[in-house]
Amino acid sequence: MMFNTDHKWLGGVVLLTASVGLMACSQPDVDAADKQTTATTQVPVEAISPASNTKSNTKASDLQPSSTILQNVSATVYKDANCGCCKEWIGHAEDHGMTANGQDVSDLAVFKQRYGVPDNMRSCHTAVTSDGYVFEGHVPAKYVAQFLANPPSEAIGLAVPGMPMGSPGMEYQNRFDPYRIMQINKDGSSTVYAQIESPQQQL
Repeated sequence: MMFNTDHKWLGGVVLLTASVGLMACSQPDVDAADKQTTATTQVPVEAISPASNTKSNTKASDLQPSSTILQNVSATVYKDANCGCCKEWIGHAEDHGMTANGQDVSDLAVFKQRYGVPDNMRSCHTAVTSDGYVFEGHVPAKYVAQFLANPPSEAIGLAVPGMPMGSPGMEYQNRFDPYRIMQINKDGSSTVYAQIESPQQQL
């Protein structure tokens, strides 16, 4: 009887470990990141589609063919060595022409603080372009290119706080959760740069 109980307990541990391994990322403080509200953010919660967690038939990565929209952009991507979704985002950026140099660091918070990423805007990796702009988390290449084509004078970059399912590098079982791309400003505030309601909008 004792052997059976121990066996069931061990099986539970194995299942838990396997489930955690699916995400392959160092999960940031999602509770803090999901708040996404600052004094300057004006989009109400009800603006986000209630279709969160609905399934689509196509992964976001399948909808994003290679392009050259970031061909003149180079960036260093600070990440955890064990973060699989960070590597997936680097692949997404490279597929669109970016020259991305992944740099594994032991303390990501140091780099996020250095480059001015507020606590509630943080995600699992921080990309810094050669001209100093910051792209935090799973920002689609389309919006990186759009921002760099005409950077707002008050901004230091863009962020996708947390790790929303279906964003570039976070594809999992065809899930998609609507999310916001936030503009990070020099004074530490943030404003909504784009509202992403579908995988197709990331193209």
